[in-house]
Amino acid sequence: MSKHKSNRGKETPLLGVHVSTAGGIVTAFDRAESLGINTFQLFVKSNKQWFAPKELSDEETSAFRERRKQWNARGPLVAHGCYLLNLGSSVPAIQQTSRESFLKELTRANALGIDYFVFHPGSHGGNGEESAIANIAEALNWIHDRTPEVTTKTVLEVTAGQGSAIGHRFEHLEAILSKANAPERVRVCLDTCHIFAAGYDIRTPEARERTFEEFHARIGVDQLACIHTNDSKKGLATHVDRHEHIGEGEIGIEAFRLLMNDKRFQNIPKILETPKDEAMTEDFRNLALLRGLCG
Repeated sequence: MSKHKSNRGKETPLLGVHVSTAGGIVTAFDRAESLGINTFQLFVKSNKQWFAPKELSDEETSAFRERRKQWNARGPLVAHGCYLLNLGSSVPAIQQTSRESFLKELTRANALGIDYFVFHPGSHGGNGEESAIANIAEALNWIHDRTPEVTTKTVLEVTAGQGSAIGHRFEHLEAILSKANAPERVRVCLDTCHIFAAGYDIRTPEARERTFEEFHARIGVDQLACIHTNDSKKGLATHVDRHEHIGEGEIGIEAFRLLMNDKRFQNIPKILETPKDEAMTEDFRNLALLRGLCG
């Protein structure tokens, strides 16, 4: 990956936000340019529907790919999967619909040239963590077997552990990865709010080193595709997924200073998923704050 430096000589961080696609999927680049970001995340269809009402046309995918070439930025593009997906379910109808929805959405992301497809692993619904881990791994193998031409990486996101959700422990993701028939196609996404809510402290240098040492031992920094960079409305180990603006939540500003200056994650996209309005006012503010923490 090429180096990109600011006028002050400091390397520009890979920093972005989840952008809206209102007005057409290609408009994501207009918002990215307005924000001055070099990576971003988007939905490639409605995040609250199992299936898109219609396929993307060849014109739409070509326009998106061409617009990316014109976009003067070096970072990868990330798609976030539908919130309905539950590959951990043991209910046959939910499992099959989740698989088919995932397959269609992954294929859609690949047609657009998206680099990473992030999704929440799912929940066990009372059947236990081991059953969900096995179901998720089996489902991913089913999906990957049917999409050998797809280059978009499948990315498991660490969760906060609400309810019966799987993925709030590094060992959950480690187990899923160990069962993958195509491990080269699977990566992991960390979310600072999620890991904090799950019980992994990142507020001090000592605490975050313990957290990331465990992550590296179980999964490895080389498996990390992106970091969702969010403060948390709720406290450590509360298992509640509520994002907050940077420095305004329970994690606090120092954790983000440490993150923005950690050389291990220098080339890992850091993407904000904090609350926002249509004018992206909060995005501008949070981005400026994170950039100001560098160096």
